[in-house]
Amino acid sequence: MITNEQVTKDYLDRQNISWIATGKDQIDLAKAMEILADEFNIDRLAIVGGGKINGGFLEAGLVDETSILIGAGADGRTGQPSLFDGRPESGRPIALQLKDVESYEDGAVWLRYLVK
Repeated sequence: MITNEQVTKDYLDRQNISWIATGKDQIDLAKAMEILADEFNIDRLAIVGGGKINGGFLEAGLVDETSILIGAGADGRTGQPSLFDGRPESGRPIALQLKDVESYEDGAVWLRYLVK
């Protein structure tokens, strides 16, 4: 678990939860990734989150590749999260470079992009 420094560490210890607490009021994702690299020798990981988690990592400059599987269907309901959500309105779009495309018999497409 990655959390900010306001968490009750005793609670996490009692629950036998592995955790990293970094950032006073808000999680410092860059520092958390440094801790994972330095303390646990992790140099690559997958972020399999919702739009806000994905957007946080993207905004922090911590995403080098994105993998998108598009099923043969459309939704578009109001209020549904996007792939990357919660970035500042003043932020600029982040450029992607197509790395690979794979299509499937059921009409799905798997897109892989490098983040520039």
